[in-house]
Amino acid sequence: MANNWAIAIGINQYQFFQPLGCAQADAEALKDFLIVEAGFLQQQCLLMTDTSPPLGDRSTYPTKENILLLLEDLAAACWQPQDKVWFFFSGYGVNHNGQDYLMPAEANPEQIEETGIEVRAIMQSLLVAELDIVLMFDINRAFANKGNDLVGQEIIELAQELEIPTILSCQPEQFSHESSELGHGFFTAALLEALRSHHGNTLEGLERYLSLRTPELCQHYWRPTQNPVTVIPSREQDILPTSEVDEDREESPMIGSREILAAALPAPSLHPNPQINYSAWQSTTNPDTDTNMHQYGNKQTVPISSHSLKSSLSSTKIKKSKRAGNTWLSNPLLLWSAGTMLTLGLVTVVYLRNQGGLKVVEMLSASTKAVNDDTETEILPISPDTSYDTNFIKTSPVTLAPAPKSQLPSSISANSQAIKHNKARLELAKMSLRPNQASDLSLAIAKARKIQPDQPLYQQAQDNIQIWSRMILDLAESRAQRRQYAKAIAAAQLVGKDESIYPQAQASISLWRIEAKQYMSNKTLLDAANALIMPGQASTYNRAIEVAKKVAPGEPGFEQAQKSINQWSEKILDIAIKRASQRQFQAAIATVLLVPQESSAYKKAQQALQKWQQQ
Repeated sequence: MANNWAIAIGINQYQFFQPLGCAQADAEALKDFLIVEAGFLQQQCLLMTDTSPPLGDRSTYPTKENILLLLEDLAAACWQPQDKVWFFFSGYGVNHNGQDYLMPAEANPEQIEETGIEVRAIMQSLLVAELDIVLMFDINRAFANKGNDLVGQEIIELAQELEIPTILSCQPEQFSHESSELGHGFFTAALLEALRSHHGNTLEGLERYLSLRTPELCQHYWRPTQNPVTVIPSREQDILPTSEVDEDREESPMIGSREILAAALPAPSLHPNPQINYSAWQSTTNPDTDTNMHQYGNKQTVPISSHSLKSSLSSTKIKKSKRAGNTWLSNPLLLWSAGTMLTLGLVTVVYLRNQGGLKVVEMLSASTKAVNDDTETEILPISPDTSYDTNFIKTSPVTLAPAPKSQLPSSISANSQAIKHNKARLELAKMSLRPNQASDLSLAIAKARKIQPDQPLYQQAQDNIQIWSRMILDLAESRAQRRQYAKAIAAAQLVGKDESIYPQAQASISLWRIEAKQYMSNKTLLDAANALIMPGQASTYNRAIEVAKKVAPGEPGFEQAQKSINQWSEKILDIAIKRASQRQFQAAIATVLLVPQESSAYKKAQQALQKWQQQ
């Protein structure tokens, strides 16, 4: 049974922006409603505000690092496919170079890319986890406005493309306001009213209520009008759980918030990547797709067609030429002519071979040439604008040498695969997508799947899908080697079920989940060991070493444990040497005996021990 989660972030006090008055109250009120009235479990509703209590020893202060770390930890250890997740953010938002950013507490308007959180990164990280998501943003603040940069426009476009239910507190050209009389922002006040009056069980019902009530509240309190924007996917879905779901969920064991973050992964980077050129996708959108804005009162709603990402690279069908009947067999003259031409052809081939004047295309690479073939082959560089044709390979006159029969087909196959890989990479470049980003490769695959079998580019699209899927899995494996298990699993989950490497991807995911748990457990041990250390006290380093030894060889984190053990052993030896320099030889001997045998400092410690025992 799917679980219900919520992350509510509200920031009043900023280091570089004017303070807000109600953002924290908005987040707290939404969290309270979801727990008390909607039946969400308290340990699955996480609050991040200026004064929110820590989860165990983990701070919930809404900095960029804490927010991204929380998302990574939940994706790695807690969330399962089809879980429902509410993500609410009330604070400042900024548009920079066409990209929307959420501003955490320490965000600097002069360093937006470094200190802000790119909304696209959040959307993609939630989407690849296969969650049912509801995003709510109250970020259009007057003091963050920068000229013509309208925050929210990119969010709308991304939500349309990715079909993510999303609500913005107002249109991009408007500002979001709050009221000290209400104790909330106008958007959140209307949102809470809708949820409490049971108008928010579905996205459509919530949209209808917000479109009327939000501008009404603004007018009543003499504030500029704001009209929320709702992106509604083509599929219907409830956004609040039913009572039946709640009962089932309460019976299942859950992980508490403190346990969730007690042994967290180090956060793999969710820092912004270069922007995907979505216009390249939209330019090939099916013209029948309805992307018009429909108005409900003053409310802008963006319904999404299920074909929003559909493109038709070519709708021209292959014209099959009519084959003439085999009437030439009945014509003796034609038969005689064909026989004569065949005979002349064979004679010419034999003659030219004996004369050594035949030119052949050298297809074999240097690594697969026959031993007695000393000819040189020059392959011209392939231009992105040229088709892959053997005419681009230079030829040189050679004397024919017999090559092993098994050699030529394998070489041609390798060359063919290289050409296919080059074509696949060129297709990515044409769509302004990056080969080192799993999400971009997934978007390319989604587009290629739209090509039908009766279209000319179908076979090339299928080849590209296989290559891109392999590239995704390679990226995932690379991330797993760097202990970025959450990102590795998220990437591997993008491999489609109908791909040949799907079983391999699933096996890797299962292995990485086990390794991630081991890594979290071992990291917790190392953190606990570090907490024991008191500088200058050798015994505390020794206790830390004993704790670190619990990380077993071969487990994730073992290398780090060994590195820590060696460092702490060096510290013990330094303390012993210092005591010996003060002629405290007995204390130095007792200290140096704490250096463990398996450490890099053990040999030096034994040499020092023998020297001091002779004093």
